[in-house]
Amino acid sequence: MFERPKAGQKALLVHLDFPGSDFESDRQEFVELARSAGAEILDVIGGSRREADPGLFVGSGKAQEIADAVAASGAELVIFNHALSPSQERNLEKIAKARVVDRSGLILDIFATRARSHEGKLQVELAQLQHVATRLIRGWTHLERQRGGGIGLRGPGETQLEMDRRLIRGRIATLKRHLETVRSRRAQNRASRVRNNVPTASIVGYTNAGKSTLFNAVTGDDTFASNQLFATLDTTVRRLPLQAGDPVLLADTVGFIRDLPHDLVAAFRATLEEARDAELLLHVVDAADPERMTRIQQVEDVLHEIGADDVPTLQVFNKIDLREDEAPRIERDEHGVPFRVYVSARERLGLDLLKDAIAERVLPQVDEQALVLPPSAARLRAQLFTHHAVRGEDIDTEGNFHLRVAMPYERLRGLCVAAGIEPPPSPHLVEEWELSP
Repeated sequence: MFERPKAGQKALLVHLDFPGSDFESDRQEFVELARSAGAEILDVIGGSRREADPGLFVGSGKAQEIADAVAASGAELVIFNHALSPSQERNLEKIAKARVVDRSGLILDIFATRARSHEGKLQVELAQLQHVATRLIRGWTHLERQRGGGIGLRGPGETQLEMDRRLIRGRIATLKRHLETVRSRRAQNRASRVRNNVPTASIVGYTNAGKSTLFNAVTGDDTFASNQLFATLDTTVRRLPLQAGDPVLLADTVGFIRDLPHDLVAAFRATLEEARDAELLLHVVDAADPERMTRIQQVEDVLHEIGADDVPTLQVFNKIDLREDEAPRIERDEHGVPFRVYVSARERLGLDLLKDAIAERVLPQVDEQALVLPPSAARLRAQLFTHHAVRGEDIDTEGNFHLRVAMPYERLRGLCVAAGIEPPPSPHLVEEWELSP
């Protein structure tokens, strides 16, 4: 009777070259994924195939090669950089006499170690259970046995497999209810931001492109950032003050990767909706990565999967300090709209340019106004400073405030009306307009 081998950290990696794949780049990323999961890599077994074998994925000869390598090295784990069916996993484990994990299982394991918040842990657990549930279909033989005898348990009873399926279905239903509550709360928060006219920008990008480092650099936050895949999972939202007007809310989201498991995308739906519902996506790209154009396409594929491919995007080419003679700059399209900014989050290069580009893309048109406020309008003056709208100020001998203000006219008009003061009659007024109750 076959029992699944126990798992461990000593691992053999298996990566095959299929037509159309970038073998070396995918292999390097696979090694980094395994290291991120804490694997002690003993060897990487390669090979090439035109298509996967239905029963073993790798074919009988390669399967025996893997089994021999396991026996010789003492490996406890065989990790494939490919998606395996439950039957392929089972057949390979029988031959290799070691636990087999596919690419989806590896990524899910990394997510399980990275999740910190209650929401993140719920999302990862749901994705893992949905993945495991497929492995119980025609599952391992020890699960097919009847539950043990004893008083109250003799007779037909229930197989361990059936009981496990039922328990997993129940837990999945519970997790989905909890996450639906999270999703509703996020939707309410987004609706509140819309009512308050607070624009939101979301950071997206391939994992390890420097998203969290950039987030910390522009917001002054201290979100955990590290040079490893999937360093952070939990979405963080902070205010980003801009020189050109009101602040925006900036959200740091989970990193993307090639062939991100569908169960994971579904489980992180509430988190990824921050990207789908944003006014602007900051697509962070590792400018020093020779595969950056491929990575851009892979991120765009995930954005399409979550329904965010039509959200306006500003590319942020990060890590320019790792490239020779690369200076911070903004690139614009034929209409003068910023579409790419070159920065270094680590060296804090080009961050003001990035903020200016964000302001151009998400803030309403700013109108210049020259205003004179009486001393009794001190509250309105304070509000203008709170909105970062005051570009200059003088006070005359009578205590009147002479202000140069830059903010959307409709917002200025609303503040004046709320303060009981007659607003300027035009959004294009450049001479001084004396405001009075």
